[in-house]
Amino acid sequence: MIELHRLLKSFSHALRGVGVVFKTEQSFRIQIGVAILVLFLALFFRIQAFEWIILFLLVGSVLILELINSIFERIVDTFKPRIHPVVKDIKDIMAGAVLLGSLISLFIGIVIFLPHVLELVRSFA
Repeated sequence: MIELHRLLKSFSHALRGVGVVFKTEQSFRIQIGVAILVLFLALFFRIQAFEWIILFLLVGSVLILELINSIFERIVDTFKPRIHPVVKDIKDIMAGAVLLGSLISLFIGIVIFLPHVLELVRSFA
């Protein structure tokens, strides 16, 4: 049986974790800002339902990757000093994963929004 108190406590811990990353990681705050901008543009251009789904999946994926990146950074910093070459490699690889996810999201975002932007520009011409 589900215990409501334990469930609410679990949500509280999860939200605290997101809050820790929000407070300590500049890149996460930037990604949240970009996500808000993307969702505002989606509302402005009145995109289709399938485009909303794609955008939510992309935004969620990038934010989740950043959370995972933050986890790895904390774990490797706990076990090895920051100057250890393997620690540097792990951090760089995770940052690369976030970068790759962000770039893929950017390109898909361009594919989704470009027709809407071009239509808006044509309407002013």
